[in-house]
Amino acid sequence: MTWSAENLLPVRMRRVALVAPSAAMRDTLVRIADQGCVELDRVESGESVPAAAASAAASAAASRGLPSDTGARAAGALLASATPDLDALRREDREDLLAGEAQLADFDRGAVRRGEVAALAGWCPATDVPRLAERLAAVGAALVVLPAPRGSEPPTLLRGSRGTAHSFAPLVTTYGTVPYRDVDPSWPSGVVFVVMFGVMFGDAGYGLLLLLLAFVLRRGVPSPLARYRRLWPFLAGAGTATVLAGVAYGEFFGPTGILPVLWLDPLDSPERMLTASIVFGGLLLALAHVAGTVNRWLEGGPVRAVYAPSGCAGLAVYASLALVGTGLYLDQRAYLVAGAALAPLALLLAGVGFFAATPGGAAGAAETGVRLFEIVVRAGTNTVSFARLAAFGLTHAALAHLIWQGTTGLARQGPVPLAAAVVLFTVATVAAFALEALIAGVQALRLEFYELFSRVFEAQGRPFRPWHVPMADSEVTA
Repeated sequence: MTWSAENLLPVRMRRVALVAPSAAMRDTLVRIADQGCVELDRVESGESVPAAAASAAASAAASRGLPSDTGARAAGALLASATPDLDALRREDREDLLAGEAQLADFDRGAVRRGEVAALAGWCPATDVPRLAERLAAVGAALVVLPAPRGSEPPTLLRGSRGTAHSFAPLVTTYGTVPYRDVDPSWPSGVVFVVMFGVMFGDAGYGLLLLLLAFVLRRGVPSPLARYRRLWPFLAGAGTATVLAGVAYGEFFGPTGILPVLWLDPLDSPERMLTASIVFGGLLLALAHVAGTVNRWLEGGPVRAVYAPSGCAGLAVYASLALVGTGLYLDQRAYLVAGAALAPLALLLAGVGFFAATPGGAAGAAETGVRLFEIVVRAGTNTVSFARLAAFGLTHAALAHLIWQGTTGLARQGPVPLAAAVVLFTVATVAAFALEALIAGVQALRLEFYELFSRVFEAQGRPFRPWHVPMADSEVTA
């Protein structure tokens, strides 16, 4: 696939109408459900299929004499290619097919009818429209592309459906649904997460264990791990970052001396590591503001991008504070002057944006002042928050040093203590690996959610939930 700017956005959606002769409505719905690429509206409530599937299937089941609990089994529903005999399905205890027929009945009943023609509306990915239209034409139905309703927000479907993008997507979807008009941050957020994880968990030996786990996940053996197979690129990325950080620190299952220190020893240079972590965090926060500016532009145009606190105004405030902080740290007057010159303009832009969102008057001015104070304090605290990268990196180094010192101390005492040293090293390393991996993962996730995503996103979208009921493999009584 050729890369383009479009690949940074969620999948483009089309508002579509499904038009078919009433006599062919069942065949039309069967093909739509089997393709699983259309989110249909419910005419009665405007809900999409998954949000109301259970209640819809239950009401349809009651109206057609189907079992009352059929709707509850909608997740395992199947469809027959031809209209089945419902009495025969009940005798055969085919609850899956009965659930599928209940959903079909609900949508058939909710279709808009004019004479002998019935229609349903919904959302469909633009790339799937030609294929679906061709399949519906075989039963005399048509797929009509409609203008999107004014003020409507299409559902969001992220592009990553396989490989690394699919592995990183849960980082974003756990935080919330990306608004349809915003940039899809799955790839960048995944890379940032594994880098932060590696900095805190930096040990080449631990990283190799993570790579081994990634290989096991990719193979899907043993079978209970098969459900997590899609996460292997994520685990491999975390393992690679951990190995690289371990090589930089000279750590291989602790300070064993197997690797030389290429950058710094965390225990010998804590100040340097702390400074590097804060600088790294500052760069990430600036990039988050840039992404937020792009999103505000896509959501509301250039005016919103300029005045939003997560747009240009917030970026200018952060840049002015960063310049002042750099000037104080390096004792460079030029940075201090640049930061002081930028600060009034930055605060003015942010203040205009804040005041425009208030009712105005004295109360609006007071609220604006409070929010300006908040944005300045938040910029500082969020930057300092990245010091936890150094803190947990130091914690790992100290714990690994303690384990290694205990191991070597026992090993020098003779054959029996040597065996005890092996046991100590193995048990302590396994415990430290599990505990530190959990802590590093949680802290990296916390930094991503609270410090970065809070600037990238201001609103939530709604996920694309297509109606998908597959066809039954075997024939049923018609």
